[in-house]
Amino acid sequence: MAQQPTEENKMGVMPENRLLLNMAIPIMISMMVQAFYNVVDSYFVSQVSQDALNAVSLAFPVQNLMIAVSVGTAVGVNALLARSLGQGDREKVNRTAVNGVFLMALSCLVFLVLGLTCSRLFYTIQTDIPGIISCGADYLTIVCAVSAGLFFSVLMERLLQATGQTFYTMVAQAAGAITNIILDPILIFGLGPFPRLEVAGAALATVIGQLLGCCVCIFFNATRNPEVKLVFKGFRPHGQTIREIYSVGLPSIVMQSIGSVMVFGMNQILIAFTDTATAVFGIYFKLQSFFFMPVFGLNNGMVPIVAYNYGARKPERIIKTIRLAVMYAVILLLLGFAVFQIFPGQLLEMFQSEEDASGDLLAIGIPALRLISFSFILAGFDVVCSAVFQALDHGVLSLTIQLVRQLVVLLPAAYILSHQFGLEAAWLSFPIAELVSCAMCAVFLRRVHRRDILPLSQPLPER
Repeated sequence: MAQQPTEENKMGVMPENRLLLNMAIPIMISMMVQAFYNVVDSYFVSQVSQDALNAVSLAFPVQNLMIAVSVGTAVGVNALLARSLGQGDREKVNRTAVNGVFLMALSCLVFLVLGLTCSRLFYTIQTDIPGIISCGADYLTIVCAVSAGLFFSVLMERLLQATGQTFYTMVAQAAGAITNIILDPILIFGLGPFPRLEVAGAALATVIGQLLGCCVCIFFNATRNPEVKLVFKGFRPHGQTIREIYSVGLPSIVMQSIGSVMVFGMNQILIAFTDTATAVFGIYFKLQSFFFMPVFGLNNGMVPIVAYNYGARKPERIIKTIRLAVMYAVILLLLGFAVFQIFPGQLLEMFQSEEDASGDLLAIGIPALRLISFSFILAGFDVVCSAVFQALDHGVLSLTIQLVRQLVVLLPAAYILSHQFGLEAAWLSFPIAELVSCAMCAVFLRRVHRRDILPLSQPLPER
């Protein structure tokens, strides 16, 4: 009988609960650290001025687009890598990795050009307040032009995750995040010999942290990841591999980019009432990351397990892993729901500037956080389902769900409710959209289970 070395990989043999926690916990911790430094970033910016906080909040769609392109491409690489490992195809594993690097380099180049040419225009489209435009253009130019740290760190993390080396991704992300947290007050307020750079300082702290995290991740891939080799000698883009990467990655990119469109649209709806509402919306996204980032980390640990066992034809392990992931995701987001219901005022007070003497931030923000958080009750199931669809090469299902959720339901609902019943009613669009998303996920998961997972228990036909 031929030896099957891939069976030794822990993703095919370790007990499912232990494996999922082993894979996911380091990523969840690193993402919690990321969430923390995002909040710290916004806290320091809020101490500069309300305009500065609004500028950073309005930049979110572009930053989210960058994350969409980087994570979407990396998801495609990760899924193809894990599946190839499960099949024992080492050549394809390495070819996938180097083509992933090539695609990330192209993405960096695109955002470099956009950052240098379109940053100010992006703000003038949204507002005519000079302070926001000036701060925002500086911030966006820096984070777009120096995006290499973001793009390559995301890819290198996924290479480690695909082979189960999630501890090293935690170390790399923590190194980047801690660097960002240290540099934020130094560069924003000009501590010691450094000049006061305000919002530009926040941007510089972010990209320096990303670059450091990237370097650490590259080091771990070179020294601690023998299953993936990055050999560029004689490299040429491989069309078939790129198509396979984007068969999963492109729907993921489009899906996450929809989030950018949604945030841009919500900002336009909210700013028509008051620019404080856009600040509240930006703060919400920072705060909710404390609970959603661990869920995304859980997903990042789950995807290679599902993809690997799909390639290895082990349906029982796939089903059990999905059930465990849903359970943990629901628990995490129910905790988030409780926090947002009980402590909304305390959370918002961290971002209250001296300018906000009237208390508008709290008046608008407290009902916003409480109403939006009702969507958390269903979101755990939805998020895990989307990741499962991507892992099983059904990214178009995830895309369909997000398209309906954010553009067909959420934005129109927010517009109609706000114009009919006032600003506070706009926040109800989030739980409404999540309810629709949950129903679609249930239908699609049942279909994928019947068509893709159950047939794995049948023996392959003999050739």
